[in-house]
Amino acid sequence: MLETSARLLRLLSLLQSRRDWSGAELAERLGVGLRTVRRDIDRLRDLGYPVEASPGAAGGYWLGVGAALPPLLLDDEEAVAVAISLHTAASGSVTGLEETALRALMKLQQMLPSRLRHRVSAFRAATVPLTGPGSPPDAVDPELLTAVAAACRWYLVAWDAGRRDWRTFRLDRIQGPPGPPGARFTPRELPSPDVAAYVAQSISSAPYRYQARILMHAPAQDVARRSSPAAGRLEAVDARRCVLHAGSDSLDELALYLALKGFDFEVLHPPELIPVLRALAERLDRAAAAGSPGADTRLPAGPAATHDGAGR
Repeated sequence: MLETSARLLRLLSLLQSRRDWSGAELAERLGVGLRTVRRDIDRLRDLGYPVEASPGAAGGYWLGVGAALPPLLLDDEEAVAVAISLHTAASGSVTGLEETALRALMKLQQMLPSRLRHRVSAFRAATVPLTGPGSPPDAVDPELLTAVAAACRWYLVAWDAGRRDWRTFRLDRIQGPPGPPGARFTPRELPSPDVAAYVAQSISSAPYRYQARILMHAPAQDVARRSSPAAGRLEAVDARRCVLHAGSDSLDELALYLALKGFDFEVLHPPELIPVLRALAERLDRAAAAGSPGADTRLPAGPAATHDGAGR
């Protein structure tokens, strides 16, 4: 009986790992005959698994779409990935999934072996969500999240032994493990009590030539709705004002970025941004005046073009 149950689990795992299998392939993997494979397929169907089959030499078996969700088999890496994803959703970053994700996470954690539970706990202890003051009303829609999941970026705050300084690393640019597993070290004091703010500052202004501090005449929550933590860091001054920390390699791009926010603001730094804003304002004013009612919008006359009747 135990042998049969173990074989059923192996068969289910095979069916979940690939689109379709021939009967001969399943028999070879399981070390049994075709008749045993057919009996085991029937047992899986009795348990609620929608195993489809096609006859003939080119036929085979595959998992179809059933009316209810049967139990799933997950390997260690898949289980950890699901637990981490559920924890992220339960934190409120995905609209409407917080309570459901938390219930699923509690069920999964009860079943995880201690070695996997330790890995999930280590992830939760070492990660901080990078969100801004406006994040709760602007949380990610589930459909949008699945559409852009492949483009998501993670950042690692770590001590660079070569530079002897803290750095922010993009995880998709790290090759190979950071060190031997289980290596002991003395933890350093983090560069900031607010690690999320430190990462936001590192990726939004520190890498750029110009680092700006802008006093926005609007509440931080309102500015956050038109900003991203990756594009700038917000620091509340009072209920009606906040300071935006942002960076750019171009003062022209920085001026346009601020103008498009739709709020009044003052430049605290750098002072060379002010004449660039003034030039942009004058350019926009000329463009608005040229398009006003009664303005002469005719194109300037150019060189006369002549041709004969043959088109030469």
